[in-house]
Amino acid sequence: MQQQAYDVIVVGAGHAGCEAAHAAAQMGSSVLLITMNMQTIAQMSCNPAMGGVAKGQIVREIDALGGMSGLISDKTMIQFRMLNRSKGPAMWSPRCQSDRMRFAEEWRMVLEQNTNVDFWQDSVQKLLIKNNEVCGVITRMGIEFKARTVVLTNGTFLNGLIHIGEKHFGGGRMAEPMAQGLTEQLVQLGFESGRMKTGTPPRVDGRSLDYSAMEEQKGDENPSSFSYLTETPIQEQRSCWITHTNTKVHEVLRKGFDKSPMFAGRIKGLGPRYCPSVEDKINRFADKDSHQIFVEPEGWNTVEIYVNGFSTSLPEEIQYEAIRLIPGFEKAKLFRPGYAIEYDYFPPTQLQATLETKLIQGLYFAGQINGTTGYEEAACQGLMAGINAHQKAQQLDPFTLSRSDAYIGVLIDDLINKGTDEPYRMFTSRAEFRTLLRQDNADERLTAKGYELGLATKKRMDKFQQKQSDVARLLDHIKTNKVKPDEMNSWLENQGSSSLREGTPIVNLLRRSDLSFSALLQHPLIQHIQETYSQEVIEQAEIIVKYESYIEKERLMVDKMKTMEDLKIPDTFDYDKIKTLSTESRIKLKSIRPQTIGQASRISGVSASDVSILLLFMGR
Repeated sequence: MQQQAYDVIVVGAGHAGCEAAHAAAQMGSSVLLITMNMQTIAQMSCNPAMGGVAKGQIVREIDALGGMSGLISDKTMIQFRMLNRSKGPAMWSPRCQSDRMRFAEEWRMVLEQNTNVDFWQDSVQKLLIKNNEVCGVITRMGIEFKARTVVLTNGTFLNGLIHIGEKHFGGGRMAEPMAQGLTEQLVQLGFESGRMKTGTPPRVDGRSLDYSAMEEQKGDENPSSFSYLTETPIQEQRSCWITHTNTKVHEVLRKGFDKSPMFAGRIKGLGPRYCPSVEDKINRFADKDSHQIFVEPEGWNTVEIYVNGFSTSLPEEIQYEAIRLIPGFEKAKLFRPGYAIEYDYFPPTQLQATLETKLIQGLYFAGQINGTTGYEEAACQGLMAGINAHQKAQQLDPFTLSRSDAYIGVLIDDLINKGTDEPYRMFTSRAEFRTLLRQDNADERLTAKGYELGLATKKRMDKFQQKQSDVARLLDHIKTNKVKPDEMNSWLENQGSSSLREGTPIVNLLRRSDLSFSALLQHPLIQHIQETYSQEVIEQAEIIVKYESYIEKERLMVDKMKTMEDLKIPDTFDYDKIKTLSTESRIKLKSIRPQTIGQASRISGVSASDVSILLLFMGR
């Protein structure tokens, strides 16, 4: 057997666990990754896709810091789309369809190639605790592994219960056992736990579908990538397809409502608000005659299809009857039915900003155990927990991100200060500074931080610095080079833009709302720019120029907020002595124990007047 003592033990090898293990090992810690099944490392348990609105920004942030989700997505994608291109750049969000099997294979290869990572196939049933500090784990086989820090990334496996109609059985994923013991021990240690629910749709045989009855959804004509290191974007892509439910589908589904575990009350946990089951959709939106169904291939060399939008836990015979009434699915063959899964989670207000628990030192939670949903949300938590577990094990300073640094900072701040009683999903609307937190500038915000930690490589840092240099040179070029009226006016008139009265720098033309950089590059006097600079650099320069005033406004807001974030609240601060605080505020502040006035201001139940009282009491 391998060594029995590690710097970091990671329990669970989903998206959070893989990023945690990679980060800690890459930074120099000895890591043991314990998983119940070595064949399901980095399994895409639900849809075969990465990214999406706000989620794509998170993947780029993970990549900028030195994580692997972006690079692996680029290597294994079968389609790429940049969502929300019709909106402002703060809303642009990369998304890809992934090859499910290749994604998991690439992740395993990355981890196996790191000599600091050891593996053990087993289930962890107990933590070793001494003086309120974690010192290892005990597995189901009764083996003890010692560690300085432990990261729990148990996903949906803690007392997982699978529901299909009136049937229910233990499991963390279909055909995989649940994990028992940890919840019970953590509750005994003083942790609060709860139940949540998620679900997944049936999988079907793509050979049995009629795609002529569906709308084709192709990838981008000029696809991009997630990782800043990827040199060549995907060259060949597979299409997805769109179809719709109808009133006949809804009628059949309603027949199974009396056997629905959700409507019958057998499922106690709350499900994701923004990814409801199909029965929930037709119940809540009874006025709608149809709902979109996205037909998504699961890879290059498989016929398996993911039926996105048809998540359900109704009896399998109802699922089969209903799905065959969807256009294009008349002869559909099922590989397996959809199901719901209920599992334990721990309200994240019990965590510090590092994702270390407040009750037990050296113990970190990441992913669905914290009440989140989504691969991307889990992966970024795993990355941050892995970084901080390493830092703790090596007696180094903790690493955190603020709400103005990254969506990752927004997510963690929301979790630890506001908590969640339903699966938390990231949206651009959750971020106050989304003009600053764009997908195109994640490297500008985070790569230097990752490099300083020892996670981002020199190659990554060099590439970032070259990009910064190129952007600066391009901005200087368009600010100092002028064009004359006789050179531009006829072309401007053809573009529907006003004429020039005098010579003007190119940058002033770019500032016009009716002219894009791509249009300007068609002019003979300006087209040399695209021969000198990459599309990424040109796009970055255009965003900086066109959104300069918005960016500056948000930076001023960040500076104002930073004043509140810098006001520390002592760990031993006695809220009971401030009689003017509201009762709810006092209870929440004593429970969560925010570290700064800024954090206190974002706790649900703490009003603006409560914050003012705190500021006055602290002499501010």
